[in-house]
Amino acid sequence: MKTIFLDDHTILNEPCVATIGFFDGVHKGHQFLIHQVTEEAKRSDLKSVVVTFDRHPREVLQSDYIPTLLTTTDQKLKLLSETSVDIVVVLHFTVEMASLTAKQFMTTVLSEQLNVRKLVIGYDHRFGHDRTEGFDDYVRYGRELNMDVILNQVFKLEGSGPEVSSSYIRRLLTDGDVEMARRCLGHPYVLSAHVVRGFQEGRKLGFPTANLDMNELHQLMPLEGVYAVKARFSDQSPWLTGMTSIGTRPTYNGTRVSVETNILGNFHEDVYGKMMEVAFFKRFRSEFKFNCVEELRNQMIEDEKMINDYFLNLENYE
Repeated sequence: MKTIFLDDHTILNEPCVATIGFFDGVHKGHQFLIHQVTEEAKRSDLKSVVVTFDRHPREVLQSDYIPTLLTTTDQKLKLLSETSVDIVVVLHFTVEMASLTAKQFMTTVLSEQLNVRKLVIGYDHRFGHDRTEGFDDYVRYGRELNMDVILNQVFKLEGSGPEVSSSYIRRLLTDGDVEMARRCLGHPYVLSAHVVRGFQEGRKLGFPTANLDMNELHQLMPLEGVYAVKARFSDQSPWLTGMTSIGTRPTYNGTRVSVETNILGNFHEDVYGKMMEVAFFKRFRSEFKFNCVEELRNQMIEDEKMINDYFLNLENYE
Protein backbone atom coordinates (compact mmCIF):
# COMPACT_ATOMS: atom_id res chain seq x y z
CA MET A 1 0.00 0.00 0.00
CA LYS A 2 1.19 3.49 -0.86
CA THR A 3 0.34 6.41 1.43
CA ILE A 4 0.09 9.95 0.03
CA PHE A 5 -0.34 13.07 2.17
CA LEU A 6 -2.18 15.32 -0.26
CA ASP A 7 -1.04 18.88 -0.94
CA ASP A 8 -2.06 21.40 -3.59
CA HIS A 9 0.47 20.02 -6.06
CA THR A 10 -0.41 16.32 -5.75
CA ILE A 11 -1.96 14.76 -8.85
CA LEU A 12 -2.60 11.06 -9.43
CA ASN A 13 -2.07 10.32 -13.11
CA GLU A 14 -3.63 6.87 -13.07
CA PRO A 15 -7.44 6.74 -12.97
CA CYS A 16 -8.88 5.04 -9.92
CA VAL A 17 -11.85 3.73 -7.98
CA ALA A 18 -12.09 5.54 -4.65
CA THR A 19 -14.05 5.86 -1.45
CA ILE A 20 -13.93 8.61 1.14
CA GLY A 21 -14.43 8.72 4.90
CA PHE A 22 -12.79 9.22 8.28
CA PHE A 23 -12.55 5.43 8.82
CA ASP A 24 -12.15 5.62 12.59
CA GLY A 25 -11.37 2.11 13.84
CA VAL A 26 -11.21 0.61 10.32
CA HIS A 27 -13.96 -1.75 11.51
CA LYS A 28 -15.69 -4.54 9.59
CA GLY A 29 -18.12 -2.10 7.98
CA HIS A 30 -15.17 -0.11 6.65
CA GLN A 31 -13.42 -3.30 5.58
CA PHE A 32 -16.55 -4.36 3.68
CA LEU A 33 -16.68 -0.98 1.90
CA ILE A 34 -12.97 -1.12 1.02
CA HIS A 35 -13.42 -4.65 -0.32
CA GLN A 36 -16.13 -3.35 -2.68
CA VAL A 37 -13.72 -0.66 -3.86
CA THR A 38 -10.88 -3.09 -4.52
CA GLU A 39 -13.19 -5.56 -6.32
CA GLU A 40 -14.61 -2.77 -8.50
CA ALA A 41 -11.06 -1.64 -9.26
CA LYS A 42 -10.07 -5.13 -10.35
CA ARG A 43 -13.12 -5.43 -12.61
CA SER A 44 -12.36 -2.02 -14.14
CA ASP A 45 -8.57 -2.49 -14.31
CA LEU A 46 -8.08 0.65 -12.21
CA LYS A 47 -6.19 1.51 -9.02
CA SER A 48 -8.08 1.36 -5.71
CA VAL A 49 -7.89 4.40 -3.42
CA VAL A 50 -9.10 5.21 0.11
CA VAL A 51 -9.37 8.94 0.86
CA THR A 52 -9.30 9.85 4.55
CA PHE A 53 -8.49 12.79 6.84
CA ASP A 54 -5.74 13.54 9.35
CA ARG A 55 -8.19 15.13 11.79
CA HIS A 56 -11.84 14.62 12.64
CA PRO A 57 -13.83 17.31 10.77
CA ARG A 58 -15.65 18.35 13.96
CA GLU A 59 -12.27 18.97 15.61
CA VAL A 60 -11.66 21.69 13.01
CA LEU A 61 -15.16 23.13 12.89
CA GLN A 62 -15.84 23.19 16.64
CA SER A 63 -13.03 24.66 18.75
CA ASP A 64 -14.35 23.03 21.95
CA TYR A 65 -14.80 19.57 20.41
CA ILE A 66 -12.54 16.88 21.86
CA PRO A 67 -12.77 13.73 19.72
CA THR A 68 -13.01 10.34 21.40
CA LEU A 69 -11.42 8.31 18.66
CA LEU A 70 -11.02 4.57 18.24
CA THR A 71 -7.70 4.93 16.42
CA THR A 72 -4.90 7.42 16.11
CA THR A 73 -3.88 8.43 12.58
CA ASP A 74 -0.89 6.06 12.75
CA GLN A 75 -3.07 3.17 13.93
CA LYS A 76 -5.60 3.90 11.21
CA LEU A 77 -2.95 3.90 8.48
CA LYS A 78 -1.50 0.65 9.80
CA LEU A 79 -4.93 -1.02 9.73
CA LEU A 80 -5.61 0.32 6.24
CA SER A 81 -2.27 -1.11 5.11
CA GLU A 82 -3.60 -4.54 6.10
CA THR A 83 -6.41 -4.25 3.53
CA SER A 84 -5.89 -4.84 -0.19
CA VAL A 85 -6.24 -1.18 -1.20
CA ASP A 86 -3.52 0.19 -3.48
CA ILE A 87 -3.29 3.79 -2.24
CA VAL A 88 -4.40 5.71 0.85
CA VAL A 89 -4.65 9.46 0.42
CA VAL A 90 -4.58 11.50 3.63
CA LEU A 91 -6.17 14.94 3.39
CA HIS A 92 -5.19 17.70 5.80
CA PHE A 93 -8.64 18.83 6.90
CA THR A 94 -8.90 22.61 7.19
CA VAL A 95 -11.60 25.25 7.53
CA GLU A 96 -11.11 26.00 3.84
CA MET A 97 -11.74 22.38 2.92
CA ALA A 98 -14.82 22.31 5.15
CA SER A 99 -16.24 25.27 3.21
CA LEU A 100 -16.25 23.33 -0.08
CA THR A 101 -19.59 22.07 -1.34
CA ALA A 102 -19.84 18.43 -2.34
CA LYS A 103 -19.64 19.43 -6.00
CA GLN A 104 -16.57 21.61 -5.43
CA PHE A 105 -14.86 18.82 -3.47
CA MET A 106 -15.68 16.22 -6.12
CA THR A 107 -14.39 18.56 -8.83
CA THR A 108 -11.19 19.98 -7.33
CA VAL A 109 -10.02 17.10 -5.16
CA LEU A 110 -11.55 13.84 -6.40
CA SER A 111 -11.61 14.55 -10.13
CA GLU A 112 -8.82 17.03 -10.84
CA GLN A 113 -6.24 15.87 -8.28
CA LEU A 114 -7.02 12.21 -7.69
CA ASN A 115 -8.38 11.24 -11.12
CA VAL A 116 -11.33 9.35 -9.60
CA ARG A 117 -13.42 7.60 -12.26
CA LYS A 118 -15.63 5.62 -9.88
CA LEU A 119 -16.61 6.75 -6.38
CA VAL A 120 -18.06 4.19 -3.95
CA ILE A 121 -20.09 5.90 -1.22
CA GLY A 122 -20.85 4.35 2.16
CA TYR A 123 -24.60 3.81 2.58
CA ASP A 124 -24.93 6.56 5.23
CA HIS A 125 -22.00 8.80 4.28
CA ARG A 126 -22.34 12.49 3.42
CA PHE A 127 -19.67 15.05 2.68
CA GLY A 128 -19.40 18.67 1.59
CA HIS A 129 -20.24 21.91 3.37
CA ASP A 130 -22.93 21.33 6.03
CA ARG A 131 -23.46 17.84 4.50
CA THR A 132 -26.77 19.08 3.05
CA GLU A 133 -26.43 17.12 -0.20
CA GLY A 134 -27.04 13.42 -0.60
CA PHE A 135 -26.41 10.45 -2.84
CA ASP A 136 -28.64 11.62 -5.72
CA ASP A 137 -26.73 14.90 -5.79
CA TYR A 138 -23.39 13.05 -5.88
CA VAL A 139 -24.63 10.95 -8.82
CA ARG A 140 -25.64 14.10 -10.72
CA TYR A 141 -22.31 15.83 -10.10
CA GLY A 142 -20.50 12.63 -11.04
CA ARG A 143 -22.17 12.53 -14.47
CA GLU A 144 -20.85 16.04 -15.15
CA LEU A 145 -17.35 14.90 -14.16
CA ASN A 146 -17.40 11.56 -16.01
CA MET A 147 -17.36 9.84 -12.61
CA ASP A 148 -19.63 6.91 -11.73
CA VAL A 149 -21.00 7.15 -8.19
CA ILE A 150 -21.92 3.82 -6.57
CA LEU A 151 -23.83 3.31 -3.32
CA ASN A 152 -22.34 0.66 -1.05
CA GLN A 153 -24.61 -1.80 0.75
CA VAL A 154 -25.22 -1.69 4.48
CA PHE A 155 -23.02 -4.08 6.45
CA LYS A 156 -24.48 -6.10 9.32
CA LEU A 157 -22.39 -8.26 11.59
CA GLU A 158 -22.67 -11.91 10.52
CA GLY A 159 -25.39 -10.96 8.04
CA SER A 160 -28.25 -10.35 10.44
CA GLY A 161 -26.58 -8.74 13.45
CA PRO A 162 -26.28 -5.05 14.29
CA GLU A 163 -25.20 -2.46 11.74
CA VAL A 164 -21.50 -1.93 12.41
CA SER A 165 -20.46 1.70 12.80
CA SER A 166 -17.83 3.65 14.70
CA SER A 167 -20.51 5.17 16.95
CA TYR A 168 -21.91 1.72 17.79
CA ILE A 169 -18.43 0.49 18.72
CA ARG A 170 -17.89 3.55 20.91
CA ARG A 171 -21.07 2.68 22.82
CA LEU A 172 -19.83 -0.89 23.30
CA LEU A 173 -16.52 0.31 24.72
CA THR A 174 -18.25 2.78 27.01
CA ASP A 175 -20.22 -0.18 28.36
CA GLY A 176 -17.05 -2.28 28.72
CA ASP A 177 -18.15 -4.79 26.08
CA VAL A 178 -14.73 -5.17 24.46
CA GLU A 179 -15.60 -8.67 23.23
CA MET A 180 -18.43 -7.41 21.01
CA ALA A 181 -16.28 -4.44 20.01
CA ARG A 182 -13.60 -6.89 18.88
CA ARG A 183 -16.14 -8.77 16.75
CA CYS A 184 -17.27 -5.52 15.12
CA LEU A 185 -13.76 -4.22 14.59
CA GLY A 186 -12.38 -7.51 13.33
CA HIS A 187 -9.45 -6.94 15.68
CA PRO A 188 -9.07 -6.06 19.36
CA TYR A 189 -9.45 -2.48 20.51
CA VAL A 190 -5.98 -1.05 21.17
CA LEU A 191 -4.75 1.80 23.34
CA SER A 192 -1.26 3.07 22.60
CA ALA A 193 1.05 5.42 24.54
CA HIS A 194 4.46 5.59 26.17
CA VAL A 195 5.05 3.89 29.53
CA VAL A 196 5.54 6.22 32.49
CA ARG A 197 6.24 5.65 36.17
CA GLY A 198 3.15 5.05 38.26
CA PHE A 199 2.52 4.80 41.98
CA GLN A 200 4.62 1.60 42.44
CA GLU A 201 1.84 0.03 44.54
CA GLY A 202 1.46 -2.95 42.20
CA ARG A 203 5.14 -3.78 42.55
CA LYS A 204 4.72 -4.01 46.34
CA LEU A 205 1.89 -6.52 45.80
CA GLY A 206 3.95 -8.67 43.44
CA PHE A 207 2.13 -7.30 40.36
CA PRO A 208 4.35 -4.59 38.81
CA THR A 209 2.51 -2.57 36.19
CA ALA A 210 3.37 -0.62 33.05
CA ASN A 211 1.34 2.60 33.13
CA LEU A 212 0.29 4.38 29.94
CA ASP A 213 0.97 8.11 29.74
CA MET A 214 -2.53 9.58 30.15
CA ASN A 215 -1.42 12.86 28.55
CA GLU A 216 -0.84 10.99 25.28
CA LEU A 217 -4.12 9.11 25.22
CA HIS A 218 -6.66 10.80 22.96
CA GLN A 219 -8.66 7.65 22.26
CA LEU A 220 -11.89 6.52 23.82
CA MET A 221 -11.30 4.93 27.23
CA PRO A 222 -13.19 1.67 27.86
CA LEU A 223 -15.34 1.43 30.99
CA GLU A 224 -13.38 1.22 34.24
CA GLY A 225 -12.54 -2.29 35.40
CA VAL A 226 -10.11 -5.17 35.03
CA TYR A 227 -9.50 -6.60 31.57
CA ALA A 228 -7.77 -9.54 29.92
CA VAL A 229 -5.34 -8.00 27.43
CA LYS A 230 -2.42 -8.66 25.15
CA ALA A 231 0.39 -6.11 25.22
CA ARG A 232 3.57 -5.41 23.30
CA PHE A 233 6.29 -2.77 23.25
CA SER A 234 7.06 -2.52 19.52
CA ASP A 235 5.70 -3.80 16.22
CA GLN A 236 8.42 -6.45 16.19
CA SER A 237 7.97 -7.71 19.75
CA PRO A 238 5.58 -10.57 20.58
CA TRP A 239 2.16 -10.00 22.14
CA LEU A 240 2.29 -10.83 25.85
CA THR A 241 -0.61 -11.85 28.10
CA GLY A 242 -1.56 -9.26 30.66
CA MET A 243 -4.26 -7.86 32.89
CA THR A 244 -5.11 -4.19 32.72
CA SER A 245 -6.87 -2.07 35.30
CA ILE A 246 -8.63 1.12 34.22
CA GLY A 247 -9.74 3.34 37.07
CA THR A 248 -8.85 5.59 39.97
CA ARG A 249 -7.33 3.00 42.37
CA PRO A 250 -10.07 3.38 45.03
CA THR A 251 -8.33 1.07 47.54
CA TYR A 252 -5.59 3.72 47.68
CA ASN A 253 -8.12 6.60 47.63
CA GLY A 254 -6.97 7.64 44.17
CA THR A 255 -8.73 10.31 42.17
CA ARG A 256 -7.01 10.29 38.77
CA VAL A 257 -7.81 7.70 36.11
CA SER A 258 -4.90 5.48 35.11
CA VAL A 259 -4.36 2.54 32.75
CA GLU A 260 -2.09 0.01 34.46
CA THR A 261 -1.03 -3.28 32.86
CA ASN A 262 0.62 -6.22 34.59
CA ILE A 263 2.38 -8.58 32.18
CA LEU A 264 1.64 -12.07 33.46
CA GLY A 265 4.38 -14.63 33.98
CA ASN A 266 8.07 -14.06 34.55
CA PHE A 267 8.45 -10.61 32.96
CA HIS A 268 11.09 -8.25 34.36
CA GLU A 269 12.10 -5.97 31.46
CA ASP A 270 12.60 -2.25 32.00
CA VAL A 271 9.90 -0.74 29.79
CA TYR A 272 9.84 2.86 31.03
CA GLY A 273 9.78 5.26 28.10
CA LYS A 274 8.84 2.58 25.58
CA MET A 275 5.77 2.80 23.37
CA MET A 276 3.22 0.23 24.51
CA GLU A 277 0.14 -1.17 22.80
CA VAL A 278 -2.62 -2.71 24.92
CA ALA A 279 -5.20 -4.86 23.09
CA PHE A 280 -8.45 -5.50 25.00
CA PHE A 281 -10.13 -8.92 24.89
CA LYS A 282 -12.53 -9.26 27.85
CA ARG A 283 -13.69 -7.27 30.88
CA PHE A 284 -13.71 -9.45 34.00
CA ARG A 285 -14.95 -7.20 36.75
CA SER A 286 -15.61 -3.69 37.93
CA GLU A 287 -13.16 -1.65 39.93
CA PHE A 288 -14.09 -1.49 43.59
CA LYS A 289 -12.58 -0.50 46.91
CA PHE A 290 -11.16 -3.30 49.05
CA ASN A 291 -10.95 -3.14 52.84
CA CYS A 292 -7.18 -3.64 52.76
CA VAL A 293 -4.36 -4.22 50.29
CA GLU A 294 -4.22 -7.92 51.20
CA GLU A 295 -7.80 -8.34 49.94
CA LEU A 296 -6.77 -6.55 46.74
CA ARG A 297 -3.75 -8.82 46.33
CA ASN A 298 -5.88 -11.95 46.79
CA GLN A 299 -8.31 -10.68 44.15
CA MET A 300 -5.46 -9.97 41.74
CA ILE A 301 -4.23 -13.54 42.18
CA GLU A 302 -7.72 -14.74 41.26
CA ASP A 303 -7.85 -12.28 38.33
CA GLU A 304 -4.55 -13.64 37.02
CA LYS A 305 -5.83 -17.20 37.12
CA MET A 306 -9.08 -16.33 35.33
CA ILE A 307 -7.24 -14.37 32.63
CA ASN A 308 -4.73 -17.15 31.99
CA ASP A 309 -7.62 -19.66 31.75
CA TYR A 310 -9.50 -17.31 29.41
CA PHE A 311 -6.62 -17.02 26.94
CA LEU A 312 -5.92 -20.74 27.10
CA ASN A 313 -9.55 -21.49 26.20
CA LEU A 314 -9.57 -18.73 23.57
CA GLU A 315 -6.50 -20.14 21.84
CA ASN A 316 -7.99 -23.64 21.89
CA TYR A 317 -11.23 -22.31 20.42
CA GLU A 318 -9.63 -20.17 17.72
